[in-house]
Amino acid sequence: MFYWLFYFLRDYDFPGSGLMGYITFRAGFSFAISMIIALVFGRSIITRLQKMQVGEVIRNLGLEGQMSKKGTPTMGGVIIILAILVPCLLFGNLSNIYMILMIVSTLWMGAIGFLDDYRKLKYHNKDGLKGKYKVTGQVGLGLLVGITMWLSPNIVMSENMEIESREGPDLVEIVHSGTMEKTPQTTIPFFKNNNFNYEWVTSWIDDPQAAQTLGWIVFVFVVIIAVTAVSNGANLTDGLDGLCAGTSAIIGVALAIMAYLGGNIIYAGYLNIMYIPGSEELVVYAGAFIGALVGFLWYNAFPAQVFMGDTGSLTLGGILAVFAILIRKELLIPVLCLTFFLEDVSVMIQVGYFKYTKRRYGEGRRVFKMTPLHHHFQKAGDPSIKSVLNYPAGPIPENKIVVRFWIVGILLAAITFVSLKIR
Repeated sequence: MFYWLFYFLRDYDFPGSGLMGYITFRAGFSFAISMIIALVFGRSIITRLQKMQVGEVIRNLGLEGQMSKKGTPTMGGVIIILAILVPCLLFGNLSNIYMILMIVSTLWMGAIGFLDDYRKLKYHNKDGLKGKYKVTGQVGLGLLVGITMWLSPNIVMSENMEIESREGPDLVEIVHSGTMEKTPQTTIPFFKNNNFNYEWVTSWIDDPQAAQTLGWIVFVFVVIIAVTAVSNGANLTDGLDGLCAGTSAIIGVALAIMAYLGGNIIYAGYLNIMYIPGSEELVVYAGAFIGALVGFLWYNAFPAQVFMGDTGSLTLGGILAVFAILIRKELLIPVLCLTFFLEDVSVMIQVGYFKYTKRRYGEGRRVFKMTPLHHHFQKAGDPSIKSVLNYPAGPIPENKIVVRFWIVGILLAAITFVSLKIR
């Protein structure tokens, strides 16, 4: 709204109208407005949720301080979604395909999470929306994003290339191809030439057109896996006060920096990364995303006054996955979002090992004291529970676990950037 208003006023030399042309200006305002919305309207939304008796359903798992959370308002993800969308509508370029896809992804995953929370509260249990419906929604979003990137003429990239410098044979210059290409390329870490084209997977096919089509199909399949895995991982991570929100904010900062660098041809050339025209608009969205999470943490930090619920956690995971995909960094997700994946994998290992030992020994055994992983550190040792990993023997305070996970998240973000320069 403001973007187009100032764009119109620029034709009349209105003072300050040119500021909207600067990504950093709009991203800064987007961050500030989103945080203010979360802080100001968050209190009203929490009060409204309390009056509606929208309290978290708690099962006694024997965790320290767990039952004290009973009745804490949930569905606070509404605060995050509102705080993201309003600044994007005000300061974003709504004709930009990247901004459109992020807004659609936010609403899409928000609707799935809302339905999940609604069913939990309506039937007073932790089951919520059936898993197959959630996965169907996640796969649907993956298909939408992947196929749009495949077919949209506005989503292109310029590949970075090294050429011999005129100053000497041992020096190279980084240049970008003069033409914008429609190709399923992405960034792969820890390799010298860190551009990976999905068409290489199908290059064994004789027909070039068929190989290209199948390459895009492989890309869409990877998009679906990324959206589903990160969304579910974020959902599992939302088990301690401030854990998911803080971790997501850290990942959001890293992705915002990558979007800014990849959307600027000068910085992209300097850092030897692909140039993605138009993707710089995602920095405005990232500003709103980070501001919303910082504002939400005001109420969600230990001890939490509100929980984000699946309305928030499923949405955050979907947003981060789609954002990484749009800037062609989906193969960096296993490093950057390792916390989410560890939460996912810990549950799968626990369930698989329990079933295996029960079938072989007649009784189920565990690898962790409890899953998802953050509960392993929160739970006290119990001799009656046979688990492979018993460290730590005693429970770690919840707020300390959260801060340590944040520190790990910062470290993972740093490793992600370093991985791009390890050639």
